[in-house]
Amino acid sequence: MPFSSLGLHPDLQRGVRAMGFTDPTPIQSQAIPLALSGKDVLGAAQTGSGKTAAFALPILHHLLNHARPGLRALVIVPTRELAAQVETAFRDCGRFTPFKVSLVIGGVGYHGQRQSLAQGAQIAVGTPGRLLDHIRQGTLRLDRVEQLVLDEADRMLDMGFLPDIRQIIGRLPKQRQTMLFSATLSPEIERVAAFALREPERVEIAKPTAVAEGITQVVYPITMDQKAEFLVALLRATQIRSGVIFCRTKHGADRLTRRLKGLGFSIGVLHANRTQGQRTAAMEGFREGKTQILVATDIAARGIDVREVSHVINYDLPGHPEDYVHRVGRTARAQGVGDAITLMAPEEQSALAAIEKFVGTVFPRAVLPSFTYRVPPLLTPAKPKSFRDLNWSRFNRRFRKARFRR
Repeated sequence: MPFSSLGLHPDLQRGVRAMGFTDPTPIQSQAIPLALSGKDVLGAAQTGSGKTAAFALPILHHLLNHARPGLRALVIVPTRELAAQVETAFRDCGRFTPFKVSLVIGGVGYHGQRQSLAQGAQIAVGTPGRLLDHIRQGTLRLDRVEQLVLDEADRMLDMGFLPDIRQIIGRLPKQRQTMLFSATLSPEIERVAAFALREPERVEIAKPTAVAEGITQVVYPITMDQKAEFLVALLRATQIRSGVIFCRTKHGADRLTRRLKGLGFSIGVLHANRTQGQRTAAMEGFREGKTQILVATDIAARGIDVREVSHVINYDLPGHPEDYVHRVGRTARAQGVGDAITLMAPEEQSALAAIEKFVGTVFPRAVLPSFTYRVPPLLTPAKPKSFRDLNWSRFNRRFRKARFRR
């Protein structure tokens, strides 16, 4: 089914063609017709599947066919990076339309945002906290909003934004179209949908645990004290066109960045302690190919939209199995191919086992022949203990002692 068969406004079809797209992705082909009909949409699809265009195109189509002044569409996202990505998508899809998009995020001054809103932006894309600031200051009026999008809703819940979202929704007109998109449709998401959407049409493209088929996944066992040394050897032995290295903490990301820069690697860094200007510069340098590798925390797991990421490296394992799926989804986007590499220390085996259980796959273990290991790597996945494998004699001894003490 080509884009031309979806019933989009001719100016939007021109924009899609100018972007080089001819056929919609599965989430787009299913969600766009529902959104064009005016129905509320509850959509789930894996990261990198084209969700942004699935709501941006119907919103622009509605604005083109129902011209009115004022702010007409509001898109709420969890992070600044994702907000910037969504704003860019609106500009790309609507390049042959007259509509203005206002980016409303923290980390930058209020003046430019006030100006953009006052000059008649029809679409606002922002993060919950800064949107609420503008609403309270009276610089963002919601009384004419006809379309609301909650994007990456599961991530917003993880980050504690539910109270802010409830406040914003409470100020919106009751007669509106609402679209909620998420990587998963968990019970928590269902509860949000119950108060935010009206009889939504459901669109589920992939299992919540699915990793894109084009991603090759491998684990390198390595002791914690040799991780940084091993990473350097791996980067030198691997042809990485464009890679993202994920660290668990901001300080860890900074330490690793300093080490790699000192060894001559082309590195950028992205985490919450960076200013908005630094974050924007890091993303632009990475997107334009000036920087080969981006070191990031999970703030970037869903905020990086770069088509040609060839490798994702989990320097630290994520805290939640779901975050693994989001991290590795930075590569093999739009049905491409890529490599996901995980460095696993012995103390991280249980975290890796949880990820393997979540995605339903046991990852192959590998060694780097050119590297000098101080401790031989364990190449056999640890088997989870079953009920029968428990040491019952030790348990019984402890139970008897406990009874005796009582």
